[in-house]
Amino acid sequence: MITRRTLLKNTALAGAAAATSGLAMPAIAQGARIKLGYVSPQSGPLAAFAEADNFILSNFASSAVAENFEVIVKDSQSNPNRAADVAQELIIDDEVDMLLVASTPETTNPVATTAESEGVPVISTVAPWQPWFIGQQGNPGNPDSWEPFDYAYHFFWGLEDVISVFTAMWAQLDTNKSVGGLFPNDGDGNAWGDPNVGFPPVLDAQGYTLTDPGRYQNLTDDFSAQINAFKQGDVEIVTGVPIPPDFTTFWNQAKQQGFTPKAASIGKAILFPQAVEALGDSGHNLSSEVWWSPSHPFSSSINGLTAGQVADAYTSETGKQWTQPIGFVHALFELAVDVMGRVDDSSDGDAVAEAIAASNLNTVVGPIAFDGAGLPPFAAPNICKTPLVGGQWRLNEGGGYDLVIVDNSDQPSIPTGGTMEAIS
Repeated sequence: MITRRTLLKNTALAGAAAATSGLAMPAIAQGARIKLGYVSPQSGPLAAFAEADNFILSNFASSAVAENFEVIVKDSQSNPNRAADVAQELIIDDEVDMLLVASTPETTNPVATTAESEGVPVISTVAPWQPWFIGQQGNPGNPDSWEPFDYAYHFFWGLEDVISVFTAMWAQLDTNKSVGGLFPNDGDGNAWGDPNVGFPPVLDAQGYTLTDPGRYQNLTDDFSAQINAFKQGDVEIVTGVPIPPDFTTFWNQAKQQGFTPKAASIGKAILFPQAVEALGDSGHNLSSEVWWSPSHPFSSSINGLTAGQVADAYTSETGKQWTQPIGFVHALFELAVDVMGRVDDSSDGDAVAEAIAASNLNTVVGPIAFDGAGLPPFAAPNICKTPLVGGQWRLNEGGGYDLVIVDNSDQPSIPTGGTMEAIS
């Protein structure tokens, strides 16, 4: 198949014989601006993931390296089909040199798949690595058929990490070890509830009982069936990965129907302050994974700011509380700058992909190196794992919530601010 990348490469090779000789310069040092395409869900039910995008993009534009780059931004509208369409636009119409994409498999996967098919390098983040890697395979149910990617790279944590964090938080409480699962029918939900790579086998091995009422459709308005199943299962712990509006619906209906578990450790839905504030006082002691916070001991490779300083700058400029995607979107651009500083020709997709694979960069979310650490062999070439801890939302006396890190079992370098408390 002749892709845009193949056509450009062949044209470059044809002209190489006539080129004058000389020392090669990194792409970032040459005259032409390097084109980056960035895709995220800036509208729709996943828009909270992109709330800090304007802050990150504005700060990148004012950085010392910005003059070397042109950034073209597209909104996936929280729709996988739209994500694929705008990725195609960036590749064909805008002729970007590299794609960057963030936030949930519904956005990252179609963009990465499109880039891979067109031979355009792409760096992805903010989706657990299993639904990202496995979800893009031709036959996700047959591990023997899984193949690594040539142009797509991803940094984030995996299901094994969030399961470890959640169970470590639950172990701090006195419970009957009965868990209820809220798993939607989407990339994340199917991965979290998967009987082989998801929560079920690990919970079973640790002596937990899982009540799984089955997959539900996103934007469901009635969770009575799930609540009744959890009551019948004597569930004291709820976990899952709903989108923000769905957890608000579930939690309000659970309160109305007299169901209050001792712990609710929820991925995706309660990552953001505004999502918890929407619950009023009933968000107190809800727990979630924490992938980035002001107390993470890392600094930006672009401007040298610590995680805490980046978070403070966000609050100072926007008046809003810090939010977890800030660090990872920032790190996307850190990696793009580093990669383009190590290639001679930004339009050479193969060279850029090789440079991504060879990355070894300390970023505001921690070190990024595609060295296979902590990963099974099939995923090692394309993925870098990042640190994960657990936190609880604590209601302030004056209103609003603070996210307090309560478990760092797997990442002791990230300090805790308290211990796990039961929901009352």
